[in-house]
Amino acid sequence: MTTAKTELPETMQAVMCHGPEDYRLEEVPVPEPGPGEVVLRVLGVGICASDVKCFSGAPLFWGDDHREGYCQPPVIPGHEAVGKVVALGRGAGEKHGLALGDLAVSEQIVPCWECRYCRRGQYWMCGNGNVYGFRQATPGAMAEYMRFPAAAIVYKVPETLKPEQAIYIEPLACAIHAVQRAEIEFGDTVVIAGCGPLGLGMVAAARLKNPGCLVALDLVDSRLAIAEKAGADVVLNPGKGDAVEEVRKLTDGYGCDVYIEATGNPAGVEQGLQMIRGLGTFVEFSLMGEPVTVDWTIIGDQKELNIHGSHLSPYTYPVAIDMLVKGQVPVGDIVTHQLPMSAYLDGIEMIHGGGHPIKVMLVP
Repeated sequence: MTTAKTELPETMQAVMCHGPEDYRLEEVPVPEPGPGEVVLRVLGVGICASDVKCFSGAPLFWGDDHREGYCQPPVIPGHEAVGKVVALGRGAGEKHGLALGDLAVSEQIVPCWECRYCRRGQYWMCGNGNVYGFRQATPGAMAEYMRFPAAAIVYKVPETLKPEQAIYIEPLACAIHAVQRAEIEFGDTVVIAGCGPLGLGMVAAARLKNPGCLVALDLVDSRLAIAEKAGADVVLNPGKGDAVEEVRKLTDGYGCDVYIEATGNPAGVEQGLQMIRGLGTFVEFSLMGEPVTVDWTIIGDQKELNIHGSHLSPYTYPVAIDMLVKGQVPVGDIVTHQLPMSAYLDGIEMIHGGGHPIKVMLVP
């Protein structure tokens, strides 16, 4: 039950968020583990679309006239991380099943474990919890070292997974939860809209549900090629034809049974409402940078749809790890770029700007 650690430096390099488009590489103290806490040497961290939206000043993170922003600067960003355990606070090894030298990941939310949701086992909806990389209580992984608090949900990662595979555990776990929310039945026509890192994970997870026809949509043909590797039966580029009409042709004119929106674009929501059949199930996953307006008459009177949200990745990390170990996801095609941490601005720009990267990984 004693503290265990290797020799650590006093300071480390870390990316520090001070405000929209104000991120700086700084020298900061290396975290020390308290009781039940874990310190890792970060081996890799993925850049999430939420990181890019935070950097660019999206109202969800910085607030607007109607709500307070989620981000609390100064804070180290990054939550798609894997690291090697270098220090264990008192009782942490027993609590999390870890030893020095193990690879480990943590769910992105650190729950309070006391609110209504936590007491009911619905910890992913905890309003008092903190997500790594946005709140000062939980600094993120764009650093040489990071700390998992005692309340964190931590998993040991098999040594067979390389860091560039293990950084995909968090996005894949989120994708799996979205597919679970879709309640896919045998024979369903399922549409995954958006073939970014999350959408491709959804294609792979939905394939395991054995739908009748699995359709992937994206505006980038190279991503659609990866969707086929992940298990899509049909791939469609809405920029090159009428995707709604094509899906209707596949379904005797009715439309798809399930539509999972992972485009991050308001147009993907409208497209789904037109593409889905009456009594179908619509799963909204994307973190939008702006409010989305749709005709709710379609949802209610016209189609009587089942609308499901999808938030984070409850109870899905073990499934994600198992899928990666079994090679059920073309992760080598998804993690397209590895950059040194000092090139964090280049990584953000790659995702936000031109080109078609899928998952960019920073290596401290």
